[in-house]
Amino acid sequence: MFFRSAAALFLSLVALPASAACSGASYLDRMTAGQQMQLSAAVADMPYAEGLIWTATKDSAAITVVGTMHIYDARLKDLRTKLAKTITGADLVMLEATPEEEAKLQNLITTDPGRLFIVDGPTLPELVDEETWQLIASAASERGIPSFMAAKMQPWYLSLTLAVPSCAMSDMMQGVRGLDHMIMQDAEAAGVPMQAVEPYTTLFDLFEEDSFDEQIDMLRASMLVPDLQEQMFVAMLDRYFAEDIGRLWEMSRIAMSDVPDLDPVEANAMFDEMEDALLKTRNRNWIPVITEASETHDNILLAVGAGHLIGNEGVLRLLENEGWTITRGN
Repeated sequence: MFFRSAAALFLSLVALPASAACSGASYLDRMTAGQQMQLSAAVADMPYAEGLIWTATKDSAAITVVGTMHIYDARLKDLRTKLAKTITGADLVMLEATPEEEAKLQNLITTDPGRLFIVDGPTLPELVDEETWQLIASAASERGIPSFMAAKMQPWYLSLTLAVPSCAMSDMMQGVRGLDHMIMQDAEAAGVPMQAVEPYTTLFDLFEEDSFDEQIDMLRASMLVPDLQEQMFVAMLDRYFAEDIGRLWEMSRIAMSDVPDLDPVEANAMFDEMEDALLKTRNRNWIPVITEASETHDNILLAVGAGHLIGNEGVLRLLENEGWTITRGN
């Protein structure tokens, strides 16, 4: 179970490119020649490996499929402008979460704080060794999180928080959000209805499946790769805006092998397991929801994380299997 947790942590982070404030060395530049060859081979025959905007058509229905990233970068403004007419012309916008789901999630956190915070029993400084706690407290401080608050966070939640490089944290703390939220704002302004493709607790439930001890192990693992995190964020920004999503994703797989003390075979198995949980299973669950929506809406905009678009079990290939014709947008 810990391997699944650690992979979930790593993938959830490297799949979300960070703010443009994250600059410097790129993971692409530290890859060996063998890793570069492995990366090229992995994407050579991958369906829909490149592209951020696609159109799916079937009978009289059309779906504009957009691959988003969830954290802000100034270059997203160009994509927002490009999508403006499509949003106002849509009769439904579908997202991983709408303002309604976000409000429900916030209410859940308020009414059940134990979902995110330790409300009973020992806190984190009592559960990890002193050296590990000092690393955690320092990493939290760099991200503007007081140590007393970090001490009371559920380990899985703190792991995810600390895995966002400090260079990206200021935008997040100020509420500056990514492309999906830009689309949400524009749909709201245009009066276009919105619908979520999955329950608002989906990702919470994924991480909470692990025992408390396994979450502690995941937290310790998150302390192992601070330099790798920032290098990955820089590389992923580059690949996202190059619309090279397949390479972005497979680069994440290869990076797992660079995590200290993690066997490469185990790392690859972890990646496969979490790719299935974070992407493939969710993609399959979304298709009936999207199909049902298309029966009552002729012009849908579907905006989901870019990693969901690629591969044989990506949203685009799954729609194609259901009889939709897929074409790349400009």
